[in-house]
Amino acid sequence: MQDIIIEKPYEFIPPNRRRWFPRTVLKLNIVPWYLRRYEGVVSHRLEGIDHFRESLRKGHGVLLAPNHCRYADPLVLSHVAVAADTLMYAMASWHLFHQSRFQRWALRTMGAYSVYREGLDRQALDLAIETLSVPDRPLVVFPEGAVFRTNDVLQPLLDGVAFMARTAAKRRAKESSSSKVVIHPVAIKYLFHGDLNKAVGPTLESLEKRLTWEATKQAPILERIAKITHAMLSLKEIEYLGAPQIGSFVDRQQGLVDHLLDPLEKEWLGKEGDGPIIPRIKALRMKIVPDLTTGELNEKERQRRWEQLSRIYLSQQIASYPPEYLSSPTTDTRILETVERLEEDLTDKAGVHGPMEVVIRIDEPIEVPADRAPKGEEDPIMKTLRERMQGMLDDLAQWSNPVGT
Repeated sequence: MQDIIIEKPYEFIPPNRRRWFPRTVLKLNIVPWYLRRYEGVVSHRLEGIDHFRESLRKGHGVLLAPNHCRYADPLVLSHVAVAADTLMYAMASWHLFHQSRFQRWALRTMGAYSVYREGLDRQALDLAIETLSVPDRPLVVFPEGAVFRTNDVLQPLLDGVAFMARTAAKRRAKESSSSKVVIHPVAIKYLFHGDLNKAVGPTLESLEKRLTWEATKQAPILERIAKITHAMLSLKEIEYLGAPQIGSFVDRQQGLVDHLLDPLEKEWLGKEGDGPIIPRIKALRMKIVPDLTTGELNEKERQRRWEQLSRIYLSQQIASYPPEYLSSPTTDTRILETVERLEEDLTDKAGVHGPMEVVIRIDEPIEVPADRAPKGEEDPIMKTLRERMQGMLDDLAQWSNPVGT
């Protein structure tokens, strides 16, 4: 399990508001160098940048809402900042500030501040609302809430985006400001421009050896991926259910997820959960984690909760493999994503596979009203945001190279 839970009391980490140094970093092209060296992203293409520039020119409070399919996503948005001649703030999970001193410094310097995913973070929320109601810089929030290596398929969005934007819009309305609060849907799409077999072949061979298999270099890539994926699911079924299960792959996935989460939801939430995986996970973490940070639990209870968090983490991993993702359609980027996800799940890290081009498409603004969202139904802002984001991703998905099956 990756180090996404920090076992100490949360402390809000604000952004560094200095301007000269981050502007210098952007001018020196340090970020593009880093993307080439450590992420395999060698080029970029911007679309719709004029929509963003116009919102800035009008003095609107601007929230950029991109999809989140790679760890490189926050960095590639530096191309947007350069093109619009602006700096940006961004919400980033608290655990990212604890990876290293350098990363903590770099995040703060470039405008990132912490948000606590395991509870209500009033300081992060207040800063986001302040940023939108009294514009200093645009704010970047990834509404999916976590990285999913499914570039073409948007995960369920968290409602906090609309709440922040509506609250800020209400404040601006009280000031009789002519400017608004707007949300720009953003689609980030990565395109692979290399030899797929050379890129993923060594990784698949390494994963096969890790499973104690002979490497099957001559077998089709999709066949090798399917075998590894089914093997990983079967191993977890043996671990938690005692034996591999029967039925379709998707039914087995859901069955194992429910087996892992249902007992925890009964204990901590008083009922079994349903629906998208991320809200279920967030609800459980908000109950389980806070006491871990106090240092007051005895060792037995501490270990029990870490075991529960491990089950929650596994549930998210299982749900990260949409069963039809490689077949509708089959493209080089979808294969690459899946191989990287397999590698990360087995080794906690994924190698660099390039060269890649990133396309960043910014849609027209969604004007945020100052009133509250309707009760008992999906917030219209979130509905529009989701539809716009997925629509752009559907269009950009066609840019990937198809792979024969």
